[in-house]
Amino acid sequence: MSINPKNNPSTGEPFRKWSDPKLARPSWIKIKHNGSENISWLADVMRSKNLHTVCEEAHCPNLSECWAHKTATFMIMGEICTRHCGFCAVKKGAPLPLDTAEPLHVAEVVKQMGLKHAVVTSVNRDELPDGGAAHFAKVIREIRRLNTECRIEVLIPDFCGNKEALQIILEGMPDILNHNIETVPHLYKRVRPDARYQQSLELIQKASRWSKGKPMLTKSGLMVGLGETKDMLEETFRDLRHMGCDILTIGQYLRPTPKHLPIEKYYHPDEFMELKTIALGLGFRHVESGPFVRSSYHAHEQTISAIEKGGER
Repeated sequence: MSINPKNNPSTGEPFRKWSDPKLARPSWIKIKHNGSENISWLADVMRSKNLHTVCEEAHCPNLSECWAHKTATFMIMGEICTRHCGFCAVKKGAPLPLDTAEPLHVAEVVKQMGLKHAVVTSVNRDELPDGGAAHFAKVIREIRRLNTECRIEVLIPDFCGNKEALQIILEGMPDILNHNIETVPHLYKRVRPDARYQQSLELIQKASRWSKGKPMLTKSGLMVGLGETKDMLEETFRDLRHMGCDILTIGQYLRPTPKHLPIEKYYHPDEFMELKTIALGLGFRHVESGPFVRSSYHAHEQTISAIEKGGER
C-alpha cells in the first residue's frame, strides 16, 4: 500500500503545520536544571578558547546534567550550518572561515577537563571541498597528542557522500564513529531535506567495513515523535544493523522553537523500552533509549557496554 508523504503515517491525517498548537507536554518530560558551579566554569572555559558546544547550540535537554559532571560535546567548524533541517536549532547561513587554532584549543580543553571520553561533532560545511574532513582529522590528532588515555568519539556529517572525506576521518583513527540517521526514510524530505537516507546508511557501512580488524565502533541515532510508525522504526533499525552499526541511540524529538517541526507524538517511557528490546534483538551491541536520550548522552557508558558485549574490533 502506498503512503502519501504529506500525511502522518501514524494517523493517516495531514501533518500538523508549524503554526498548529503544540501537544500538551506529559509528566515524564520534565527537564531538571542543575545550578552547579561546573556549568559556569565550563562555559567560561569554552568562551576563553572561542569554542562551541552542541549542548548549547542544539538546546540539549541534558545540558545541566552533563555540564555538572564536566562533560560536553564539542562542536567544531563554527556555529553556523549550511543545511536547513527542520528539527535543528543550530544557526543556518553562510559560515565563517575555519579557525586554524581550533584543533589545539579543543585538545587543551579536553586535557584541562581531564576527560577520558571526548565527543566531537560539527556543523555541516557543504561549501568546503572536503566538508571540513581535514579539519576534523586535525582535531582528532591534537586530542590524541595531548590526551593519550582519552577515548575519542566523532559525530560526523555525511560529507555529501564524499568517499575521500570519510577516508580522511577514518585514517584519523577515532575510537567511535557516529553518524546519525535521525529519522525514518519516509520522513527524510520533511525532516532532513538536504540529506539522503541511503547515503547515510552507506557511510555507516563503509565505516564498519573499514573498521574490521581495527579498534573502532560504529554508532547512529534517531529521534522519535515526528510522525513515524513503529514498523518504520523497526525497519530503520534493521537497515542500520545490516550496515554494521554497533551502537544505537533513540530519543524523543523536542521542538526547539515554534518555527521548527511540530511534535506529532510523545512516546511513553514504556514505548522506549519496547524499542530498545526490538533493537537489541536485532543484534546491536548497545542501545540507549529514552525520552531525553541524545547521541552523546552517557556516551562513555554506551561505549564501555558495547566493548564488554562484543569486544573492540
